[in-house]
Amino acid sequence: MRKKIIAGNWKMNKNLKDSLDFVKELETHSLDESVETVLCAPFHVLYELGKASKHMVTGAQNMHYEDDGAYTGELSATMVKDTGASYVILGHSERRQYFFETDEVVNKKVKKALASDLIPILCVGETLEEREGERLWTVISEQVQKGMKDLSADQAKKVVIAYEPIWAIGTGKTATSKEANDMTVFIRKEIEKMFGEVAKEVSILYGGSVKPENIREIMAQSDIDGALVGGAALKADSFVKLVNYKEI
Repeated sequence: MRKKIIAGNWKMNKNLKDSLDFVKELETHSLDESVETVLCAPFHVLYELGKASKHMVTGAQNMHYEDDGAYTGELSATMVKDTGASYVILGHSERRQYFFETDEVVNKKVKKALASDLIPILCVGETLEEREGERLWTVISEQVQKGMKDLSADQAKKVVIAYEPIWAIGTGKTATSKEANDMTVFIRKEIEKMFGEVAKEVSILYGGSVKPENIREIMAQSDIDGALVGGAALKADSFVKLVNYKEI
């Protein structure tokens, strides 16, 4: 049975005090235990967040594929593990756009994360131009195939995929539930081509202006197993509603 996951991505937001205040408020609520609650926060707060919360696990927002070396400003998988984090976001569209990460680089990171017992959240998504030019299926297929290249079936089933149409991130625009689910079904078929029945075990998340007002409809879709959330994860009350989507 595929795991249901609600993952928050704080991006470059919150200092240590803000982060601990968030968790303090979060801990006053009951969270749906059938949902994996993940908070991907800036690196400097991950260790303290992990200690402060009993109801969620933490994740990093990026990491390097090398173990160590002259890579100023980068983080290794070992460093991420040292914080107690369980997950790491890889290939986010902002990393691809602003830091020119290629599918090949993302693939190296996915392999390193798996080798280091971290769960990679592999992000894929198309731009508005690619969607309107009807290239979205080709773009997503390439990102999935190249991002998961040379993995074993056992490794593949540990990967979490996050489909985030770039045109819907932080814009207030959201793919319709049907559009999001159609792409999730497509992604699962691409994984099936590569790894067979393992595809049924891979959790696929949707991201792109997810909020309490639309989470229940999104989670009702056949192949969407969770959400990767930006803005709505910055406030504890809205994040709690996302995790407890069944109660909305």
